[in-house]
Amino acid sequence: MRIDLLTIFPEFFAEVFDFGIIRRAKLAGIVEINVLDIREFAADKHKMVDDRPFGGGDGMVLKPEPIFAAIESLLGTSDRDEYPDGTKVVLLSPQGQPLKQTVAGSLADTTTHLVLICGRYEGVDERVNEKLVSAEISIGDYVLSGGEPAAVVLVDSVVRLLPNALGSRTSAENDSFSDGLLDYPHYTRPAEFRGMKVPDVLLNGNHASIEKWRREKALEKTRLNRKDLLEGVNGEM
Repeated sequence: MRIDLLTIFPEFFAEVFDFGIIRRAKLAGIVEINVLDIREFAADKHKMVDDRPFGGGDGMVLKPEPIFAAIESLLGTSDRDEYPDGTKVVLLSPQGQPLKQTVAGSLADTTTHLVLICGRYEGVDERVNEKLVSAEISIGDYVLSGGEPAAVVLVDSVVRLLPNALGSRTSAENDSFSDGLLDYPHYTRPAEFRGMKVPDVLLNGNHASIEKWRREKALEKTRLNRKDLLEGVNGEM
């Protein structure tokens, strides 16, 4: 997969993708990540990328011209209906659809070229949404200073689902939300620490009992922290 990030603060991404799973995926050729400065696509001598909103109001809005130019440079077109197969342009925005595991999985499964537009200030000129954007995604019901932190979250959630990005084939399958529930508790050595013991069921080698315990604990944690997720999970409440 190729990922291009459009931002007015390219330095934000200087080292953030140089660790852990994403770094390994880059070194293995599983993903290529590029950062583009939107200002480089501004046509005026001052490299202006924002302006006051029509109709009045506080703040500034990112202008459409440099973003359209950047997309045209990357994809050869500024019409989303003409994007090459496997290409998606995503705007990170509080107004977008919530980022869920299913959304990340869909992007990992169907996308070969992902372009992320990082919004700033009061937002992005709506014509960018109307003509360029394949999907608008939010990482939560809160407002950030810009789309850059959200882009990091989205990249991480997608890259780890790409084939061979994780060391184990089943790692992603067992993550929280993969089956609609939160993850079950995990333990490692020592079997006893400061009087706290690992549950006996995890030590007996009975895989059927272990799977049953893990399912029960996943349900218990989901019921405690995210009861809303239980609706529709095999009728379990």
